[in-house]
Amino acid sequence: MEDEHPVGTPVIRTIAMPADTNPSGDIFGGWLMAQMDLAAGNAAARRARGRCATIAVDGMVFHRPVSVGDEVSLYASIVRVGRTSMGILVEAWRRSREEDSQFKVTEAIFTFVAIDSDRKPRPIPEQPD
Repeated sequence: MEDEHPVGTPVIRTIAMPADTNPSGDIFGGWLMAQMDLAAGNAAARRARGRCATIAVDGMVFHRPVSVGDEVSLYASIVRVGRTSMGILVEAWRRSREEDSQFKVTEAIFTFVAIDSDRKPRPIPEQPD
């Protein structure tokens, strides 16, 4: 069964490698979460025009497994912007090396805070028109 299309902008594309597996040979959920955090951080820094820090991850749902050799694509979309924080939806999609079909494997909302050089919260600039 094919999923709907990814939500957001493509941010990262990587390949799941043997070093990313647990003793059973499955890709670690933590590896996938780290890739998602990188994607969300990229979107956050771009929107905040500077340094940001992850403060929460909500609603992490693993829909399907990822196998060694799968291409993993991460998509990010900003779903909320406050004074100093923002919520970013990240979806991870997999495609095997032999197929064209891709499937959503996980999703979560990452909350980031824009920070200054002293690591203190700072206002997020207005979005240009």
